[in-house]
Amino acid sequence: MGDNPHNRSELPSFILTGLPGLQTSKHWVFLLLGTFYIVSIVGNALILFIIKEEQSLHQPMYYFLSLLSLNDLGVSFSTLPTVLATFCFYLRKISFDSCMAQMFFIHLFSFTESGILLVMSFDRYVAICNPLHYATVLTDAHVTCMGMFVIIRSFCMVFPLPFLLKRLTFCKANVLSHAYCLHPDLIRLPCGDITINNIFGLFIVISTFGLDSLLILLSYVLIVRSVIAIASREERLKTLNTCVSHMSAVLIFYVPMVGVSMAARYGRHAPLYVHTLMSLIYLFVPPILNPVIYSIKTKEIRRRLCKILLRTKWKLIFAVGDMGAENNESLDLLSVFLTGIPGLEVQHGWLSIPFFTMYIVAIVGNSLIMAAVQADPALHEPMYLFLSMLAVTEVGVSVSTLPTVMGILWFEARQIDFDGCLAQMFFIHTFSCMESGVLLAMSYDRYVAIYNPLRYMVILSLPRIMCMGLGITLKSVILMAPLAILLRQLPYCHTNVLSHSYCLHSDLIQLPCADTKLNSVLGLAIVLATFGLDSLLIVVSYILILYTVLGIASGEGRWKALNTCVSHICAVLIYYVPMIGVSVMHRAAKHASPLVHTLMSSIYLFVPPVLNPVIYSVKTKPIRQGIATLFSCKRELL
Repeated sequence: MGDNPHNRSELPSFILTGLPGLQTSKHWVFLLLGTFYIVSIVGNALILFIIKEEQSLHQPMYYFLSLLSLNDLGVSFSTLPTVLATFCFYLRKISFDSCMAQMFFIHLFSFTESGILLVMSFDRYVAICNPLHYATVLTDAHVTCMGMFVIIRSFCMVFPLPFLLKRLTFCKANVLSHAYCLHPDLIRLPCGDITINNIFGLFIVISTFGLDSLLILLSYVLIVRSVIAIASREERLKTLNTCVSHMSAVLIFYVPMVGVSMAARYGRHAPLYVHTLMSLIYLFVPPILNPVIYSIKTKEIRRRLCKILLRTKWKLIFAVGDMGAENNESLDLLSVFLTGIPGLEVQHGWLSIPFFTMYIVAIVGNSLIMAAVQADPALHEPMYLFLSMLAVTEVGVSVSTLPTVMGILWFEARQIDFDGCLAQMFFIHTFSCMESGVLLAMSYDRYVAIYNPLRYMVILSLPRIMCMGLGITLKSVILMAPLAILLRQLPYCHTNVLSHSYCLHSDLIQLPCADTKLNSVLGLAIVLATFGLDSLLIVVSYILILYTVLGIASGEGRWKALNTCVSHICAVLIYYVPMIGVSVMHRAAKHASPLVHTLMSSIYLFVPPVLNPVIYSVKTKPIRQGIATLFSCKRELL
């Protein structure tokens, strides 16, 4: 025993593993996992805060939900230290006792989550099968006892695991297959008899996950039997709807767990990344999705979230011009009502997921490009400075529409102050106009680079680029400011309902009950002087570029020159094609479904900010290298 390097007096250390095959992309993986952690921690913390602050939510159902959120926070914090160390700081070594402690907490919170889902199913059973005695059966004392029982049961089940592992001798390569310590990983490393460990592990799995899932299934059998006995079909659906959130939580917990178990038993010869991916889904998906599901499906949570977070902030965003309205009686107390997605109002909660994802991709993607250009001196060239300007305008467009779009999808907050609506209209159109101007400047950049490459840096010097950017900004602000001012001078006496989730000039111009000819003429003049002229000059620049390229003798040289324009051509197309589509639909298809108009408008405002950073990251090698350099700063410091 004394000759063994890993005896009881000298416990081994373990080496954690990231994602197999993605070792060179650890920072990108950490960015993704870091986003998961932020969503999970913030989402569950918000649920806890709402339930604590709102007296009306002090009910058994929400007590159990707060316990679930607290448990999900525990799961996230249990894995966070080693995931952060592995993917960000390359610290893969972990001591034996630290590994045992992490394993204990991960499995403790996993078993606790199973027990919480069981008591939540009992809550739904009592609420549906015996609603008159609901408050009597699930008193505060009973809820507290049930919560304590779940925690104590989990603790007693998991507590022996570290001691059973510590008694064994470790003589194999102590490399784990994840970035955190799990019992199925650790049980493979000892070189002694692990029969007791396997039997005890199987026992606690059956007596917790197995028994809990069986009792949850039984509770829903009884619930379905009670629901079937309800005479009214509408009441049956209403009753079952109260269980949707819990059923979703059960599925996103047990389905990944069953997948992990099946992969461990029958997929031993599968690639290592399959096991790693299944384990990540099991540990990350429930803490991320549970707060999202309960926020979407539980009306009380949505209402309280709106009341707590937006009670004052929403008014500050939208009530920009209350003082100015005193001199205009027609605008006193005037509000505008926004519209969600026609025909899909009941699905707004689910639709908020793809919309919010697009906002995150657009804002994070464009912010990364700006940060990469700013941090990497090699990218301080005209082409990339214009690209950073484009990223600024796209972040501006996204941030301009985000409050009202997500307000409608999350909180059904359709009412907006008139001056706030004018402010939003101004920013949306200003940033759109700026984007058109930046695309024109970028086409000029490509023309100079191909037509006169030797004088490229002389012609497009930093002061000249700054003047071009300033000129584009001033032009956009000066042209768009009169639109809001003219609209504010008109009287409004119609139903002020817009056809989008945000304020556009084409919508607002239809609301006044006075002559809007001046507004229409000015709007047309602005469109022609910006989008029309810019697109014409972009076409001219590419005609000149093509003429120059055809004069190059080498076929390879021609392709190489044209290849430098591909990213910009894609950016121009994904900006102007949806704009033309919106204009055509507005003029020639007025009787088309409102859903079609909403879809076209959403494509015009969402697609360019989402796709442009992707296109430039994929097609432009220096941008990829700049972003990689941005994420490798810490590695160089280490």
